[in-house]
Amino acid sequence: MKTIICGGGVIGTCTAYYLSRRGIDVSVVERTGIANASSGKSGGFLALDWCRGTPVDPLARRSFALHAELDTAIDIDWGYRRVETLGVAASPRRDLSRLWSATAPGWLGENAAVHGQLGTPETTAQVTPDLFTQAMMTASGAALVEGAVDGIILDGGCATGVLVDGNPLEADAVVIAMGPWSILACQWLPLPGVYGLKGHSLVFRYTPETPRALFVELEDHAGEISTPEVMPRPDGTTYVCGLSGEAPLPVDPAHVGTEEGGPEKLQAMTSLFAPELGAAEVIASQACYRPVTQDGMPVIGAVTGVEGAYVATGHSVWGMLNGPATGEAMAELIVDGAASTVDISPFAPERLPVLDAGALSVQN
Repeated sequence: MKTIICGGGVIGTCTAYYLSRRGIDVSVVERTGIANASSGKSGGFLALDWCRGTPVDPLARRSFALHAELDTAIDIDWGYRRVETLGVAASPRRDLSRLWSATAPGWLGENAAVHGQLGTPETTAQVTPDLFTQAMMTASGAALVEGAVDGIILDGGCATGVLVDGNPLEADAVVIAMGPWSILACQWLPLPGVYGLKGHSLVFRYTPETPRALFVELEDHAGEISTPEVMPRPDGTTYVCGLSGEAPLPVDPAHVGTEEGGPEKLQAMTSLFAPELGAAEVIASQACYRPVTQDGMPVIGAVTGVEGAYVATGHSVWGMLNGPATGEAMAELIVDGAASTVDISPFAPERLPVLDAGALSVQN
């Protein structure tokens, strides 16, 4: 059985990994390189129970466990570690001394205070996202096909392959896992819309004395509220995100970039709650688009009416967390005809309306 996965992000590479464990011949088609979009530019934060009360909760819990298993099973270092996670309030306009906590990291500034513990090493963890995604690709042994997917080959209501830069590649199964660019597949398959939400991030050369993940509620001098997130990494860097962007999704992922003033604003925000961090060397200034759907839940399952076509996308901020369980479920669905480890019926594509291909919202 030959499967082609369209997309070299965390969902595509995890699907490739679990398919390969079932003995399936897998190729991954990717236009700009493995982990070159949001899978290489996210925070890499993992949480056991932050999706509780939603249909995503079983997927998240299974995937959190799989992350720990993969760290043991695969002899590649991608920066996996358990972490404590803290909630921080910060404002230069208010006295936050009443929130003082003995657990507060010493590298927080005088304008910031810890207001609570959001996660323990038993419930929160992290990976370095590009390293994890690349490791899944390596461990899968899948073939990498470089090029842009520009069509699905259909024969009598069955997907029999893909077109890559106009050239046909045959397959028994085709998986759409292109993140926000999955919207392009609406030209070829009856799929719901997937959209891109842009965000900026910075990577500082900075090693804090206490490597805790921070979720910050920040009020700046003008009273504007933002919610930066801080992820110290074991490689001596610290990742900060929390600033959105307005530019529309470009057709080519290589054209994704920061917006004017965006990195500078995010660095200034960082300096308000952690001056030493904000003054550190910036080694990466970047932006990416998170894939989201109309109802905020991922789309995972078989494409209705097209045998051999599957989709796995729309994970929003939880793609890195839910990559392993999604890949495992997709492998079960493709090989066995149904996912057995996690119930993916809440994520079926047919729950959402099919997008009219004429309504595609991407920028050339």
